[in-house]
Amino acid sequence: MLFSRQKRLKVTLLYLFVLCAAQHSAQPENRQVKGIVGKLIYFPETVLNSGNLLYGDLGNIAQVYSGKESNTNLVKKFKNRLHWNSVTGFFTLSDLQIEDSGVYTVENTNEDEGKMTHTFQLTVYYVLSKPQVTVHDNIPCSVVCSVENGREVTLSWYRGGEILNQSSSPDLNITLSLPIKVDEQNRDSYRCEAANPVSNETAAVPNSCKESDHAKVTDGDERSRYCLIIAVICVLVASGLAIYLKKRRTGHSHADSPGRKQDDIQYAEITHIKPADKQERTGIQGLESLRDKPNLTLVYDTIQLHRMAAIEDVNTV
Repeated sequence: MLFSRQKRLKVTLLYLFVLCAAQHSAQPENRQVKGIVGKLIYFPETVLNSGNLLYGDLGNIAQVYSGKESNTNLVKKFKNRLHWNSVTGFFTLSDLQIEDSGVYTVENTNEDEGKMTHTFQLTVYYVLSKPQVTVHDNIPCSVVCSVENGREVTLSWYRGGEILNQSSSPDLNITLSLPIKVDEQNRDSYRCEAANPVSNETAAVPNSCKESDHAKVTDGDERSRYCLIIAVICVLVASGLAIYLKKRRTGHSHADSPGRKQDDIQYAEITHIKPADKQERTGIQGLESLRDKPNLTLVYDTIQLHRMAAIEDVNTV
């Protein structure tokens, strides 16, 4: 009796296991389909005789019957964008929008195999714009890469094939930014890449940052040092020239001093008069009286000496 109950329990468990496995196998396979805004995609499962296309909670959005006829305008959202190709048997959706993302199910019915279902997860993405790299500081070279965020967008810095840094955000309304300091010795190997599952764009370090490399900074220092040396030499030459001109002017002043002294002295014209008769001496009674007076003779002789000295100085010059 006990043995019979155990046997029945085993049979029941086996039946439940088979039932669960059957239900699991009946679950449709969920395949990923990626689309781009504004482009066209097709669902890679044929419907040649009859079938349907279902979308999420909206249910049936297209129908195929009699192997040649279809109605793809069942839902306004997809009107004039959803089509069925009678030759290939594929459903196509054109002018994709972000809102078209979701789960689509293709039902295919034929006489031999009955109804078969295939499920597709459609995800629509924007094509990424080229990221922008701006220079934050030239020395050292510090740059920031930025791009408008979107679905599954990642922003990365690479040096050669090595990834250095990466950024992403679930907030689709922000701009992703990623700063980095660039190694001057390997500047050309850096690139910034923005990527999503359908596109990627790259940008390099701008030339304005490349001008700040070590070699050019060294060249700038050398040029500054050279200009400083030239400036010092010019100052020394100018100082020497000023001293030379000053000495030259001083020499001219000494050479011109006798002349200036001569200009400052006023000489009286003295006429030597020989002794004569009384009538001839009548016109120079003052001078004759000067010579005859002992006290005034010294004045007369002094005037004569000054006159002779001045004549000698002029002759010397």
